[in-house]
Amino acid sequence: MNKQVANYGLFYTKLHQLHWYVKGANFFTLHVKFEELYNQTTEILDELAERLLQINGRPYSTLREFLEHASLKEQPYINPLSEKEMVQTAVDDLVLLRDELEEGIVISDREGDAVTNDTLIAIKNKLDKTIWFYTAFLGKDPVPQKNN
Repeated sequence: MNKQVANYGLFYTKLHQLHWYVKGANFFTLHVKFEELYNQTTEILDELAERLLQINGRPYSTLREFLEHASLKEQPYINPLSEKEMVQTAVDDLVLLRDELEEGIVISDREGDAVTNDTLIAIKNKLDKTIWFYTAFLGKDPVPQKNN
């Protein structure tokens, strides 16, 4: 779960970058949607960190820890991205986040931690829906589950 805390901490920053730098015909739509997505990300990050504390864990809480332990990669905004490239960047990260939740779901189920299991399944459900929305914006089908 702590790896996901790191991922969500980094994803939050990456979403701000997209929110700040978006330009084009869909500016008003995407500016708002990226803000909604980083607000959702904040809620998920908080859920994960608080659950870790409830089970006597120590959630990562610094930028250094996020960068050291996240599987997402930081991307400085050097070259402008099109609106579609920005949305695809968010989708790629969302897919990685969703697919990695599966490991936590399996572990929490195996350990008999029903609360953590339910929490992770609920987060995965949110991500599935979000991926569907953003891939629909791109005119694509939702990205299939990793194990399908």
